[in-house]
Amino acid sequence: MAEDDDIPRDAKMVKTILESMGVTRFEPRVINQFLDLWYRYVVDVLGDAQTYSEHAGKPAIDCDDVKLAIQSRVNSSFQQPPPRELLVDLAKARNSIPLPKIIGGYGISLPPEVDTLIYPNYQLNVPTRTSFPDMDNDIEWEDDDDKEETAKDAAQPTQLQDSGRKVSFSIAGKGPKA
Repeated sequence: MAEDDDIPRDAKMVKTILESMGVTRFEPRVINQFLDLWYRYVVDVLGDAQTYSEHAGKPAIDCDDVKLAIQSRVNSSFQQPPPRELLVDLAKARNSIPLPKIIGGYGISLPPEVDTLIYPNYQLNVPTRTSFPDMDNDIEWEDDDDKEETAKDAAQPTQLQDSGRKVSFSIAGKGPKA
């Protein structure tokens, strides 16, 4: 009981509430988180109550202002579930549609390859190399000056042209598709 004397009254209250709900093991930070949430909620509700009191022209906040602030918080923060009858009707309508028949044999049913992560998801344009039409592979060397000019012409890179051929690759590395 010595450690219970060291903690503040509000923290003791949160710990008592947790224990009354059957929560026996929790980290000490949980109490601080609940206190933070609790304080923020109270400050927000009292701020709204003060706004309502000022709007009504009252000199101080009274119980009705706090009730109104709490009710407005409940209406905006918490959504009530739909009535049970509505849920039953929706379930009957949904369950009236039969499930699709299972097609296939034994084993695990897998989605189509298009819906998997290993499906090729990009394409590359593969250019083809073509040489310049005025260049020959058979170069005749006549003298040293012509040899240097022809060598410069031959050293020019070949031109890349888009052939329109696209290649897809999968992430898993199955190989290219043409």
